[in-house]
Amino acid sequence: MDFEPAIPYEQTFDALYGLQLGEVTPERVTATVEVSDKVKQPMGLVHGGVFASIAESITSIGTARVVIEDGMSAQGLSNQTSFLRPIFEGTIHATAIRRHKGRTTWVWEVEITDDAGRLCSLIRMTIAVRPLPTAPV
Repeated sequence: MDFEPAIPYEQTFDALYGLQLGEVTPERVTATVEVSDKVKQPMGLVHGGVFASIAESITSIGTARVVIEDGMSAQGLSNQTSFLRPIFEGTIHATAIRRHKGRTTWVWEVEITDDAGRLCSLIRMTIAVRPLPTAPV
């Protein structure tokens, strides 16, 4: 159920903002990001795009680890992010739970919490399952 990424982690966007995976199963994925100035917007709170990026990354990874065995890829199709509470410091905690496993789409719900366990963002991700792209000729 593991797969070889096309690009080394250190060279990816996820590495840029510091995504650290925890549990990765076909039904649940967890991750953390340490808060630093590089993930904040000018007002000093974590940029909303970081929450959305975490959700898309962990749900794509959770989906890909299953569908790649069948020659398929996982790509974000829809990202609906609701911001409930800001995070200013500490660690961003993310937990994704798969809600639907279809032939062409998977749907996940992601909760983003702070160090106190307070709900900061709710995200619904739809991941498209498509044939693996072929290398350009």
